[in-house]
Amino acid sequence: MLSLKFCIHYGLHFLFPGLIAYVYNPKKWKRNWLILISTMLIDLDHLLASPIFDPNRCSIGFHPLHSYIAIFVYIILLFYKKTNLIAIGFLFHLFTDFVDCYLK
Repeated sequence: MLSLKFCIHYGLHFLFPGLIAYVYNPKKWKRNWLILISTMLIDLDHLLASPIFDPNRCSIGFHPLHSYIAIFVYIILLFYKKTNLIAIGFLFHLFTDFVDCYLK
């Protein structure tokens, strides 16, 4: 049986970005959803950790692309039209990981 934590985590990672994409621009929601989903490449920094996956580890502040410095850069990227949607994707991804840190 799937846990509530699993459903929330992956729902926020895959389904909710569709809603964000639609609100961002209803006419281009599919393209925007793919961009938002592609921002999950931020998780490639997990490959630098040992072990790669630890269910009890909070990603925020641990992995380089999940660091507070990186979060600051993502916030700056919000203010540029060309990087706005990507920044939204990164920050929403980090929000999802933050929620995951506190779900038991």
